[in-house]
Amino acid sequence: MRKVLISLARMGWVRAALIIGGLTTAGVAVATAQGPAAPAGVQKVRFGGDRNETRVVIDLDRAAAGKLISDGMSDQRLVMALPNVLVSGDLQGTGQGLVKRWVIDEAAGGARLRLDLAGKAEVRRRFLLPPGDGASAYRYVIDLKAVEGASAAPNTPRLTVASGPVKAAPLRMKKVIVIDAGHGGKDPGSLGANVFEKDVTLAAAKALKERLERTGRYQVVLTRETDTFIPLESRVQIARRADADLFISMHADSGPDTSTRGASVYTLSDKGTDRVGLVLEKDDWLMKANAPGRDRAVSQILLDLSQRATKNRSAAFAQLLLANVSQETTLLRRSHRDAGFIVLLAPDVPAVLLEMGFITNPDDEAFLTTKSSRARLVGAVADSIEAYFSAGLRKS
Repeated sequence: MRKVLISLARMGWVRAALIIGGLTTAGVAVATAQGPAAPAGVQKVRFGGDRNETRVVIDLDRAAAGKLISDGMSDQRLVMALPNVLVSGDLQGTGQGLVKRWVIDEAAGGARLRLDLAGKAEVRRRFLLPPGDGASAYRYVIDLKAVEGASAAPNTPRLTVASGPVKAAPLRMKKVIVIDAGHGGKDPGSLGANVFEKDVTLAAAKALKERLERTGRYQVVLTRETDTFIPLESRVQIARRADADLFISMHADSGPDTSTRGASVYTLSDKGTDRVGLVLEKDDWLMKANAPGRDRAVSQILLDLSQRATKNRSAAFAQLLLANVSQETTLLRRSHRDAGFIVLLAPDVPAVLLEMGFITNPDDEAFLTTKSSRARLVGAVADSIEAYFSAGLRKS
């Protein structure tokens, strides 16, 4: 295994991505220089076809693999991950045929393509083309076909039209924020003088959801909306299946000394990354291990790089969060901490656990259970989210 890892490191990152995606062919030239190759970058997005069949072509400066996250059949929004692909800012524009609009933005470990479809369509094929036939770029091709029975315009083929990246805001798709109200149901959490932690976290989560949705810029998912018990691993899977851009777990601290008070934020510790298997499903693209040994090693490399990028993004958001929350309430002396909490283990979703204060402290309990002060706190969290995406800090 050690020899395999050394060989993969010498092959470079791009070759590793091709192996794991099953795209290595004799027709694709791959650099074999010492050390990891620079990540691929998006050059432009092009479309061709009509409302019956549409081709999407992503021009890249070198080879890359793709992973289909959502096929668009249920909600007419296709999502595909492009690991190890760079994108400068959020690229977006209008589509053609079956595609109404498109966005490519940063996601953990690379870029993410999102297509807003004009109707129900299926992905017929996906493949990578090397430079050739007058094209100097690598081309990642996605062929879409309208689902039988869905409305489609007459089959009038059109010439392929280049659609260059546009950095305007009107077509931006909403960022997905998952808010996790800690504890719930048979797990009440800590007990203050008058209230259980599970009730405080649910009230704060609902208030934050309402605040974010008012902006019209976010799709907000709650891991629980009532007093129910949700296993910790399930909370992580909710975020991953939602293709979340950010995960925030809300809690209230406790301690034997009632004079201890203050908010703090946890991000994943280095030791915690070793526990990622607890939250990944067996068929997860990062954990497939039923192939030859070399492919298992590539999977581990992909996982390590994805975790590293996600930890950096989580830490960046944590700093913003502490700066804003400190304007509304007291912070613990060591306010940024790390731990291996299960809810922080997603390798591809930036995540923090916010301890909003000590429920065992009278002042903090009053702050967290009063509607007006709770609104100020969730306002600070919302401001942190706005700053995180506005400043592009997700692109560590």
